[in-house]
Amino acid sequence: MAFGVIIIGDEILSGRRVDKHLPKVIQLLSARGLSLSWAEYIGDDPERITATLRRTFATGDIVFSTGGIGATPDDHTRQCAAAALAVPLELHPEAKALIQERIRDMHPANAPAPVDFNSPENLHRLNMGTYPRGASIIPNGYNKIPGFSVGDHHFVPGFPVMAWPMIEWVLDTKYEHLHHSTPHAEKSLLVFELPESTLTPLMEKIEHDFPGVRVFSLPSVGDAERGGIYTRRHIDLGVKGEPEAVAAAFVKLREGVHMLGGDIVEPEVAAQAQPRG
Repeated sequence: MAFGVIIIGDEILSGRRVDKHLPKVIQLLSARGLSLSWAEYIGDDPERITATLRRTFATGDIVFSTGGIGATPDDHTRQCAAAALAVPLELHPEAKALIQERIRDMHPANAPAPVDFNSPENLHRLNMGTYPRGASIIPNGYNKIPGFSVGDHHFVPGFPVMAWPMIEWVLDTKYEHLHHSTPHAEKSLLVFELPESTLTPLMEKIEHDFPGVRVFSLPSVGDAERGGIYTRRHIDLGVKGEPEAVAAAFVKLREGVHMLGGDIVEPEVAAQAQPRG
């Protein structure tokens, strides 16, 4: 099953905040032998969010969506998910109980009156527990206000301190059977003195001869920050896929680069050659 992530919020697209979700989701998946297939960024635009979710619900992918599940005017994700599924929003009973528990926790111990769950403010807070019909909750250990899942779509807050543990909970509760289910390996080398155009036929042949192995090519005009050998123009060329096939493909890749006259340095050797401060 493919994994995807949707990151929602005008503040990301405007640059007011820098997204931290994408690298963290990649890290959480990688630690479980999984990988991210796609990612999308969307602003707080209800029509665009609805259209995106309508499309992703139809894919069968496992999708994490961050942001927009609060109860302020710029939070639209809950409503858009319901619209995409053509189902109503309903107050989830477990979510209601958890939100009221949070309200009780926040009520001052020395307040002159007990908690009024029917006050306009507290009734409004319950909107955070209205989800598309058929949803289940995702526990939130930070402040008890849950996220929700509909099928293989999982909706969490935009705050990393809440979202990341919730994503981990989903991965370990709902998808443990997928952890490390597909052995994966990746091997690469640094190629100097050859353009990508010269390497392309070799890359195509490797993918043809080793079905399931994917070749990657990451050219660099030189990385002054890394220094040393990396300041030279080079290509990080490699293969990834099933470990045994990758091992065999890498041998052929290396041989092919040699035959083309490329100057090869393995990443481990390049790291050892780095100047030390």
